[in-house]
Amino acid sequence: MFSHIPRRQLLLHFFLLIATLITTFWAGGLAFGVTLILILGAHEMGHYLMTRKWGVSATLPYFIPAPPPFIAGTFGAFIKMRSPIPNRRVLLEIGAAGPIAGFVVCIPALIIGLTLSKIGEPNFLHGFSYGSSIALSFLTKMVLGVSPENAHIVLHPIAMAGWFGLFITALNLLPIGQLDGGHIIYALFEKNYQIISKITFIILIPLGYFSWPGWFIWAAIVAVFGFRHPPLIDESIPLTSQDKKVGLISIAIFVVTFIPAPIIF
Repeated sequence: MFSHIPRRQLLLHFFLLIATLITTFWAGGLAFGVTLILILGAHEMGHYLMTRKWGVSATLPYFIPAPPPFIAGTFGAFIKMRSPIPNRRVLLEIGAAGPIAGFVVCIPALIIGLTLSKIGEPNFLHGFSYGSSIALSFLTKMVLGVSPENAHIVLHPIAMAGWFGLFITALNLLPIGQLDGGHIIYALFEKNYQIISKITFIILIPLGYFSWPGWFIWAAIVAVFGFRHPPLIDESIPLTSQDKKVGLISIAIFVVTFIPAPIIF
């Protein structure tokens, strides 16, 4: 599968993978690092394998290490597409494959991690706590029988990696620019893509003020890179009903993984 990739390029990808494994191990331990790498790897390989299916030229995943004080030890991972996207069907399948694959790995990681986590009384003495999404709240109630809003849960490193996996999935599914969510929304609602992107950008401002200042950073990134989406080779090919279902599944994943206040002070 990788015979067409120059050896030096393969070595770069391998080096970044090892470096990210080291920084995530440094940030949260071996179980945390391995789990988070598996989630990120599943996400990016979902994209990569779909580009291979449709004959779109793309790189292998680039993992991005981040030493402390960055809590997770990584800025995530990405692939770079080196050829234009043929049509909306291909764009949607490539854009959706990553979040869906990452989400599928996140769920068992969270279930396993939550069974290993500990429950205590609510405790706000540590300065901050992590916010909860619909998916995390549901799984916490299912596995531990408590709500994360009403109990102090000391997450096992595997569960912590699952939390970051859900958070990264939601960030990638924001319907803006060239994020996965931007690709999906452009494929589904091409005529309304600009409106949806701009509304999302506007929503980030009050979220940054009332929920989490980090949304200001995302709003700034959007302002710098803009709302435009690269054109497709053929804009006329319609989506099939199956494609639309995949798009709706991706939107549903965004809804259940989004955390308005990821870090609560």
